[in-house]
Amino acid sequence: MATTVQTVDAPAKPADHKLTLAPLIALVVGSMIGGGVFNLPSDMSKGASPGAIIIGWLVTGIGMLMLAFVYQDLAVRKPDLNAGPYAYAKAGFGPFIGFNSAWGYWISAFLGNVAYAVAIFSALSYFIPLFGSGNNLPSIIAASVGVWAIHFLVLKGIRQAAFINVITTISKLVPIFLFLLVAIIAFHWNKFTFNFWGQPDAAGQGGLGSIMDQVKSTMLVTVWVFIGIEGASVYSSRAARRSDVGRATVLGFVGCLGIYALVSLLSTGILSQPELAGLKVPSMAGVFEPLVGSWGSALINLGLIVSVGGAYLAWTLLCAEIPFVCGRDGTFPKWFAAENSNGSPINSLWVTNGLIQLFLILSYFSESAYQFFYFIASVAILPPYVFSGAYALKLALTGEGYKPGEKGRGAQIIVGAVATIYGVWLVYAAGLQYLLMCAVLFAPGILVYAKARREQGGRIFSGVETIIAIALVALALLAAWLMWTGEISPL
Repeated sequence: MATTVQTVDAPAKPADHKLTLAPLIALVVGSMIGGGVFNLPSDMSKGASPGAIIIGWLVTGIGMLMLAFVYQDLAVRKPDLNAGPYAYAKAGFGPFIGFNSAWGYWISAFLGNVAYAVAIFSALSYFIPLFGSGNNLPSIIAASVGVWAIHFLVLKGIRQAAFINVITTISKLVPIFLFLLVAIIAFHWNKFTFNFWGQPDAAGQGGLGSIMDQVKSTMLVTVWVFIGIEGASVYSSRAARRSDVGRATVLGFVGCLGIYALVSLLSTGILSQPELAGLKVPSMAGVFEPLVGSWGSALINLGLIVSVGGAYLAWTLLCAEIPFVCGRDGTFPKWFAAENSNGSPINSLWVTNGLIQLFLILSYFSESAYQFFYFIASVAILPPYVFSGAYALKLALTGEGYKPGEKGRGAQIIVGAVATIYGVWLVYAAGLQYLLMCAVLFAPGILVYAKARREQGGRIFSGVETIIAIALVALALLAAWLMWTGEISPL
């Protein structure tokens, strides 16, 4: 999951302090690389061979690059739609689609926080074994204390500071680059190419499935580490030249893609697939320790703790900000837009942290809590991604937002089409189990949407929206039945 830590209410910068290309690239890279990179060696290798991992990164590279182009273009073409990526879904496909995109964006944000709480305490267990895999009772109690401590700090009006960005960026980039340097030196070509496509041996044992299935298994992992790509355009107002924002987005994205691909692929030349798949969070530490000793594992664990822990205040604010903004623009009920005397989104904060607390408790019953919650978070964020691409495609096809005779519509049609197809592919790759479990989380949102529409005085559902709502409830009921019968596991 990506991280974006910004200064709140910072004074406007004078013209001579505007950002040039190099610092813009650094900001984009710093915001996209989050804690997810520290567990890529295990996450990518659980169900995929090196060959399939390469294909997975190629698919992700093309798809996410097109999505970055989509957000770059929409930010310029529709500057009035600045309430988040779900605003594009709402503008292009109606209020119910827009609501579900916002609802999914919120689910993804707070479940991402749950996943990172587990990751922090799993990393802490290297220094304090009491915390185990990060989702045992001591971890849940400690994480809960942290959640509510930050909750009350935010209620008092304490916001994130710029120096946090410096600390977290250094803490994650230094150990990552050191890992890559050592991994390049220690890389074994024969180990990397051994069973390159993950096929069964002569006795029919040990295969990872078809290449398509292996590639599909990597998709939610790659989405997780690129969540936040839509936030790159946030730096537009700080740029010395508007054109540098597009260049920084592309170059920063390519840099992050290179780091992610190297971390996952170099690891397959150091440990075997079963060894990688069995590593605990953060798996980068498990790869690094055999190469340099215990200090290497300590460094990676410490890097994750400082990176994720340092940014947790910003993520708490982000999670609460989503329903707060939605409450103000009418996407959610007005109740979510309440502020206290310190300007903190009080109702949104209570609901968000209450849900985080609930899912922290549920993490106790999960065998792979970190992976489970970030898989659900990755699926939940797909609606705003899919419909953002579809909206860009719609604008390019209809000419809306384009000047008469403006060039580039053909290119934008291709960009929008590829981004939309990639989003639909991600939905398919997610698999039925995670889609059904997401339906359980999306279905209650219908009641919230209905209240918001009543407040707006509008019709709750159109004909097509009624069908979508019925289908969503039916899927949620099916998921509940399958969980009850044990056909699918909820955790």
